[in-house]
Amino acid sequence: MGAAHSQEDLEICTSDEEEYEEYEERRDGQEESEDEDKFEDSRDDTLAPSPSSGGRLPKPPPSSLDDVDAKLKSLKLKYTPPPSTQNSARLFRYINGNTPKAKWITAEKFAAYSFVKTSQVNEEDDDDKNQDSENEWWVLKVGGKIREKVSEEMQLKAYKDQRRVDFVAKGVWALKFATAEGFADYVNSYNSCLFENNHGVELNEASKAKIFGKDFIGWANPEAADDSMWEDADDILLKSPQSATPLRDAQDLTEAFEEATSEGIHSLALGALDNSFLVGDSGIQVFKNMRQGIQGKGVFVNFEAGYGKAHSAHRKALLMRAETNMLLMSPMSQNRGIHQLDIETGKVISEWKFEKDGVDISMSDITNDGKGAQLDPSASTFLGLDNNRLCRWDMRDRYGMVQDLAAASAPVLNWAQGHQFSRGTNFQCFATTGDGSIVVGSLDGKIRLYSSNTMRQAKTAFPGLGAPVTHVDATFDGKWIVGTTDTYLIVICTLFTDKAGKTKTGFEGRMGNKIAAPRLLKLRPLDAHLAGSNKKFRNAQFSWVTEDGKQERHVVATVGKFSVIWNFQQVKNGSHECYHEQEGLKKCYCYKIVLRNESIVDSRFMNDNFAISGSPEAPLVIATPMKVSSFSLSSKR
Repeated sequence: MGAAHSQEDLEICTSDEEEYEEYEERRDGQEESEDEDKFEDSRDDTLAPSPSSGGRLPKPPPSSLDDVDAKLKSLKLKYTPPPSTQNSARLFRYINGNTPKAKWITAEKFAAYSFVKTSQVNEEDDDDKNQDSENEWWVLKVGGKIREKVSEEMQLKAYKDQRRVDFVAKGVWALKFATAEGFADYVNSYNSCLFENNHGVELNEASKAKIFGKDFIGWANPEAADDSMWEDADDILLKSPQSATPLRDAQDLTEAFEEATSEGIHSLALGALDNSFLVGDSGIQVFKNMRQGIQGKGVFVNFEAGYGKAHSAHRKALLMRAETNMLLMSPMSQNRGIHQLDIETGKVISEWKFEKDGVDISMSDITNDGKGAQLDPSASTFLGLDNNRLCRWDMRDRYGMVQDLAAASAPVLNWAQGHQFSRGTNFQCFATTGDGSIVVGSLDGKIRLYSSNTMRQAKTAFPGLGAPVTHVDATFDGKWIVGTTDTYLIVICTLFTDKAGKTKTGFEGRMGNKIAAPRLLKLRPLDAHLAGSNKKFRNAQFSWVTEDGKQERHVVATVGKFSVIWNFQQVKNGSHECYHEQEGLKKCYCYKIVLRNESIVDSRFMNDNFAISGSPEAPLVIATPMKVSSFSLSSKR
């Protein structure tokens, strides 16, 4: 299960069509014959016989095709009107998954499609007068086989040169159109329906301006956006003597280590120094950091008696103080406090409470003050996030006295800096840059940038694309942001030129209206379908850099049983083949996949210091509930 693969686009070849042409014709012929027999047997309009008609009176000619259509419907037969040539295409289905027997087969030679607005997800009667008009959405219907709500979960991928679209709808399907006009009409209709389902308003210039704002209109009309910052940043990167790795299209992932764990893994805490850690129900397993990955040391730090059972299923483990301490958050504590663990002794030395002005408050997430803050031996502060709070906590007791669990009640963290916003921010996740600037993702899809000096007001607020942002990360220099949604990753360039002609990031000042459009990282429909029962993207992150002058080279994310890796230099390259003949936001489908045999807990690149000579990247570590594996990335010879 350790092999990596890169799924190529699935071509519908002439041979695929010809192979099933005769079969389809024979099957259609049989069906027509059977239908005719059934039709004659079920007729209820038989007239009295007459000698001149050989036992049957002639049927008067119909006044119109509409009369015939109405008559057939009144007979309650299984009847489908003939498809319009304008709104029809050839429907294919991909079978046998990712096996040697995988292939496209023709599902319908002439499949009529339509976009229907309805509130009935699983009902066929779209004419129900009792539908809730305020909760309607667009649904795609194709023949009698497909009925699917138009959404990003369909993972639609368009191939303009083939006049074809692939998508997921309880399987992997393709529609191939007879004309370029038919293809364009379908794509335009799909995009309009998707926009309305995502934002709740019809697609037009006024609604785009309302949702994205005048400064971000290039996000709605990417063809008119200023992409020069993408290209300028890429040129600087490729020419810089400190950018260690040139663009490489062919890179292999080789599994170096795989180890079973003694208990279920809940979270992964990679260290930049000697050790990394896997957090489970009853304790922490210690792994040694090596050039080829992480390898078990046979050391297990047990939580104190009663602690593990009461505070199991830790979802967040944060290393601090030169990686000698670990902060642990658990859903069982309702996020009203954290536990501070001394890794060297294996003891929980303090249980801190979140409190402001004498009132207990909750936190949904914590993170370090900066990309390399966990290496600081004297660090005492960290950042906290809740739905409408962004703040910095200080573990130094304001009375100059260290408290522990055995001696006193839980000490209270000092609210050192922050802001409690009015309702509506719906913060979900956050991350920091090398200098401590903060990026925050929200339920409404917005991504806000805060400087390291103030948390009261965002310097820049990027609009949402219609999906909640569940995880964010930033490069060490703050020039790039990657946000995670359930169905795609969004990569944002934060660079802009101010009025004085100086290049800055959106963390430092307001970006004005010359803002580059984002780029999306997506899965091909087949990979999205095969990813497993939990098919949502999680925890997209850049490779890990903690020094000025070094550049992140890859983006990694998990989705079900897949760990998916993109070459970041390819993503930034505007002439990359993925972007050819695309319309709308640029989408990159070139990636490597590492498949595991169970859903992945987390996958991350080790710190850049562990990259060996000649390798384009530090090892990749992948943790599943019962195993941890390390992969080395190398160039093909």
